Amino acid sequence: MLSLNKVSKVYKTGTFGGKELLAVRDVSFDVNGGEVVSLIGESGSGKTTVGRMILKLIGISRGTITLDGEDIAQIQGSDVKSYYQRVQGVFQDPFSSYNPIFKADRVFAMIRGAYFPHVPASEWSDKLDAALRSVTLDPGQVLNKYPHQLSGGQLQRLLVARALLLDLKILVADEIISMLDASTRIDVLNLLADLKTRGMGVLFITHDLSLGNYISEKTVILRRGVVVEMGNTDKVFGHPTHPYTRLLVSSVPQLHKKWAEIEAELSAPIAGKGGCPFHDAYPLAGRLPERPADEPTLVQIEDDHFVGCFELESEKAQQVA
Repeated sequence: MLSLNKVSKVYKTGTFGGKELLAVRDVSFDVNGGEVVSLIGESGSGKTTVGRMILKLIGISRGTITLDGEDIAQIQGSDVKSYYQRVQGVFQDPFSSYNPIFKADRVFAMIRGAYFPHVPASEWSDKLDAALRSVTLDPGQVLNKYPHQLSGGQLQRLLVARALLLDLKILVADEIISMLDASTRIDVLNLLADLKTRGMGVLFITHDLSLGNYISEKTVILRRGVVVEMGNTDKVFGHPTHPYTRLLVSSVPQLHKKWAEIEAELSAPIAGKGGCPFHDAYPLAGRLPERPADEPTLVQIEDDHFVGCFELESEKAQQVA
């Protein structure tokens, strides 16, 4: 099990590093074997930062990340190699993972040299062939080819095949299908689902809610570096509680509706306690008009992402404010 406990990341900014940027704050969730967890948020929400900390590409400022109870921050020196035999990542741009002057299957030669130096050539060939076929690739069509001779989907599946050779516990899939066409996306998603059945844990980082809903059992919603909602995927998408999650869900394109219909639904009165149409609400920061004593005072709470309408004294209004 991979476990994040109150993980934060602070970047030094400014000319002399005198300022701090809190990119991720107190993020906690688990990824178990045989489970796909979707980490969802918009660009700049901190999703990739979380993935890079898990992969030990950047340090952790506060909190802990553990794999089977072992603090990964304490893994140093030669032990890092062992860690990468259990945890690997596949990234958004498949072409950036390959050196264009070498053939694409050089990634397998590097794995063999690092982890399987004593495996006989015939045994290695059989092992590689099985890994490629398990990700629906024909070895004869992809081996001995340069990256520019292969499609993005083929390159991504080569990287997944590399992970299979290592018998991983955790795969961090960071926006791995955002640059692929629609038909190839489904192939890669189904491949990740197959990895789950083999007992591998997958952290699926994406900004696309429909993809996360398609593949994952558990969903974590990240906003401005903070987890705002987390739980069973059906519950998060079916009954979102946080205004930001509700906005994300309402923004998913729907084939059976035109944008004008969706826009009308979004502009309809939002129910607070007892109902709260926006034209009867008042900005939280503004001066509230006098209201009859027996009527609740309603306030409009908004920022650049969502608008909510709540009773002034309600616990929800105080939390959002």
